Amino acid sequence: MTTPNQPPADPGVYLDDPSREPLELDIEGRRGPAAFRWLTVAMEHLIAAILVALIVSVSANVIGRSIFNRSLPWADELARMLFIWLIFIGAAAAFARYEHIAVDFLVRRLKPRAAYVLFLIQHLIIASLMGIIVWGGYLVMSRSTGRTAILGVPWNLINVSLVLCSLFIVAVAIWRAWLCLRFIRDPHAAVRQAGD
Repeated sequence: MTTPNQPPADPGVYLDDPSREPLELDIEGRRGPAAFRWLTVAMEHLIAAILVALIVSVSANVIGRSIFNRSLPWADELARMLFIWLIFIGAAAAFARYEHIAVDFLVRRLKPRAAYVLFLIQHLIIASLMGIIVWGGYLVMSRSTGRTAILGVPWNLINVSLVLCSLFIVAVAIWRAWLCLRFIRDPHAAVRQAGD
C-alpha cells in the first residue's frame, strides 16, 4: 500500500514516455528494423573495443613518461583517432537507443496525436541536419589527401566516421518520422505496437 506522497516503486515512471515507446528500438524485444538493431549492437561492441584500445594507448604513454622518462608520440595520435571514432559511434548508438538528453516536459503533457506531430518535426529536423553533415563530410573526404604525421593513417579513415554515423542517424530518423506519420493518422496503432 502506498501513501499519496510516496514515490512509485519503479523509477521508470519518471523516465519512460509512453508516447515515445513505440518509436524506440527494442533490441531484446526485437522491435524495430532488424538492420538497425544489429548495427546498434555491433556499434556498442565496437565502442567497447575502442574504449579498451584508448585506455591501453593512453596508459602506455603515461607509463612511458612516468617510468621510462620517454613519451610515445604514436600513442597520443592513436588516442586522438580512437576518441574521434568513439564520439561519433557513441552518438549514433545513443540515438538509436533514444538515450540523448532531451527536455520532454511539453511532449509528456500532450495528447498522443500532438506528441507524434512534435516527434515528426523533431526527426525531420534531425534528418535534415545530419544530411547536411553527411554532405559536408563527403566534401571534406573528397578534398582530403593527407595522412597523419606519425602513424601515416589517411585522414579519410578518420573522417569517414562522421559520414557513416550521420548516415545511420539519418536512416533511423527517417524510420521514426515514418512511424510518426502512421501514428498521427491512427494513434491507437502506437498502443498496439508498444504492446507487441
